[in-house]
Amino acid sequence: QVQLVESGGGLVQAGGSLGLSCETSGISFARNAMGWYRQAPGKQRELVAFIRRDTSANYADSVKGRFTIARDNAKNTVYLQMNSLKPEDTGVYYCNVIGSDLWGQGTQVTVSS
Repeated sequence: QVQLVESGGGLVQAGGSLGLSCETSGISFARNAMGWYRQAPGKQRELVAFIRRDTSANYADSVKGRFTIARDNAKNTVYLQMNSLKPEDTGVYYCNVIGSDLWGQGTQVTVSS
């Protein structure tokens, strides 16, 4: 059974930091690129960052220099460290196996101004 379970969301003031985790099971984690998406109210889901098998990563322009994606293949877990948060970072954050329709349930991130 495939499971992706996000955690670490919450409420933070602008300028603060949060760290998200996505623990997976039932997939060949090390063989897959993994991504973090977010969806703000009334907007489409957008890709925030993704990390390849070789740990190279790409970021949306809006988060470059503030967010860092990482993976731990031994723990089948992908992380997203978010610094210098802005109100526009508010949304539900989802992890995804890139190229698949495998998604977690999401974790809410709210940044107050």
